[in-house]
Amino acid sequence: MSRNVLRAVAAVAVAVVTASTGGCSDSGPDRTPKAGGTKGAAPLKWGACEAPTVAQGGGQAPPKDWECATLYVPLDYAKPEGETIPLALIRARARDKDKRIGSLVFNFGGPGGSGISTLPGAAKEYEALRSRYDLVSFDPRGVGRSAPVRCEDDKQLDAYYAQDSSPDTPQEEKAFVDSIKKYQQACTTNSGEVLPYVGTENAARDLDRIRQALGTDKLHYFGISYGTELGGVYAHLFPKNVGRAVFDAVVDPTKTSEEGALGQAKGFQLALGNFAQDCVNRGDECRLQGSTAKEVEANIIQLQKDLAKKPIPGIGGRMLTDSAATNGIAQALYSKELWPLLEQGVDEAQGGQGQLLMALSDSLNGRDQQGRYSNIGAANTAINCADSKDRFTLAETKAKLPAFRSASAVFGDFLGWALMSCTDWPVPGAWETPDVSAPGSAPILVIGNTGDPATPYEGARKMVERLGPGVGVELTYKGEGHGAYNSGDACVQQAVNAYLLDGKVPAADTVCTPTQKPSATPVLPEAPQGA
Repeated sequence: MSRNVLRAVAAVAVAVVTASTGGCSDSGPDRTPKAGGTKGAAPLKWGACEAPTVAQGGGQAPPKDWECATLYVPLDYAKPEGETIPLALIRARARDKDKRIGSLVFNFGGPGGSGISTLPGAAKEYEALRSRYDLVSFDPRGVGRSAPVRCEDDKQLDAYYAQDSSPDTPQEEKAFVDSIKKYQQACTTNSGEVLPYVGTENAARDLDRIRQALGTDKLHYFGISYGTELGGVYAHLFPKNVGRAVFDAVVDPTKTSEEGALGQAKGFQLALGNFAQDCVNRGDECRLQGSTAKEVEANIIQLQKDLAKKPIPGIGGRMLTDSAATNGIAQALYSKELWPLLEQGVDEAQGGQGQLLMALSDSLNGRDQQGRYSNIGAANTAINCADSKDRFTLAETKAKLPAFRSASAVFGDFLGWALMSCTDWPVPGAWETPDVSAPGSAPILVIGNTGDPATPYEGARKMVERLGPGVGVELTYKGEGHGAYNSGDACVQQAVNAYLLDGKVPAADTVCTPTQKPSATPVLPEAPQGA
C-alpha cells in the first residue's frame, strides 16, 4: 500500500479510475504565496473553467455551464494581513432557481484530493441535490491549484513507489528509510514555505472564508472520508455557522495515526474477506482458485510472496512488485464496482501479467498513462504530517509490526511500515487527535458503512459521540465499499436528500439496506436562502 497514505484517499480513489473532469479558469494567478492581506472574503468572480492541470489529476474540461473562481486566503491565519494563497473553486448552478436553497460545498477526501477535478465527474450522483443547490467544491490548500505541495518529480516518484514498502532485511530497511528521507527533503526544498500551513485547522478556516465568499450565513456541507474530519474540525471552530451537513465514510476522530492505520488494516482485511466470499459464492463464475474465502485469500498472500521474490511485467518497462500489487488490491476494494477488476487483476498476475494491478496502483498514486503524477501523494503526506504529532523511529515501527500483521496478513506490513511517513518531517504535528466537539451546531448526519475498508464503520459512532449531544445523528448502511451515498443505495440517498433538501433529519440509528426506506422526522425549518 502506498506508504504516504495513512488516511483514506476517499471518494477520489474511485473517481480517478473513471474520467476526471474540471479545472479552473484562473490560470493566471501565481500559485505561490503573495503579499497583501485579506479581510473576510470578497465576493467571488466566476468565469469559464479550463481542463484540470496535471497536479489536479488531468482530464477534460467540465461542461460549459460549470464555473470556476479563485479566492485568496491568508497563508497564516495568525497573520491575517500577511501573505495570501489562492484557493481554486468550481460550481454548477442549481437547476431550479426559484426553489434554490444555496450552495452545497463538497470535500471528497484524501487528504489531497482535488475537488475541482472530482466534482464534475461525480456530479451525476448528486443530481437530485443540484435541483436546489449550487454544487460547489474546491482544491484545499496544498492541493491541485491551491498552492500545491510539490515534492519529487515524475521520474523520482516512479522510483519511490517501486521501492519495497515492506522491507525484510537490514539492507532493505536502510533503502526504505533513505527513500523516505529523500522524499521529505524534496518536499522541504520545493514547498517548504507552505508546509507549516497546510493542516486541517487552516483548511477549516478556509471553509469559513468560502462560506463568506458565497454570501451565506450558514455552510451547507457534504464531507466524504477525510472530508468528515475537515467538517468536524470546522464544526468545532464555527458551530454556529453549520447549516445542513452530511458526513459520509467517517474518519474516527478518537484515533491517533497509529490507531487509524491499524483500523485500516482491519478494514481492508474485512473488505478482502467479503470480496473473497463473494467470489466463492459465484462458484465457477469466479476466475480465482479456492473453494473457501480463506483459500482465495491464501492464494493472494502467495502471490504477494511470489512477487516479493520475482516481480512480473507491469506497464511499459516497470515491473509489478508486491508493494505495487498490494496497492492495486487496496484500490479495488474502495468500491464494490471495482471487484471485477480486482478479480481479473489477481488472476492475470497469478498468470504472470501485472498490467491491471499496476494500473490500479497507479490510479491510487495519482499517476496517469503518460507517467505524470498529480500532487495527491505529496499533499496527502504534507497534510497528514501537519496534523499528526506522531513521529515513529525505525525501532518503534518494527516493534509495532506484529500487531499490524495480526490485523491483516495482506495489508498489515505495508500499513505498519507506513507509520514512518512523517518521521523527520520538518514541521511538527498539531494534535494527537482532532477536536470535533461542536456544541450549538445544527444537526449533522453521520453515515457509517459496515463494509467500508478505509474508514471502518465504528468511526461513525465515535464521531457522533465527539460532536456532542444533539449534534450528530447516525445512519448505518449495511453495504460494501468506501462511502454510502455514492453506492446508489436508495435508502441512503433518500435519507440524505430529505435532510439536505427538506430539513428532515432521519431518526437516530436508522439502518439502511437495499430494500429498506428510512423514517424521517422534520426537525428543521427551511434552510436560509443564500448564495
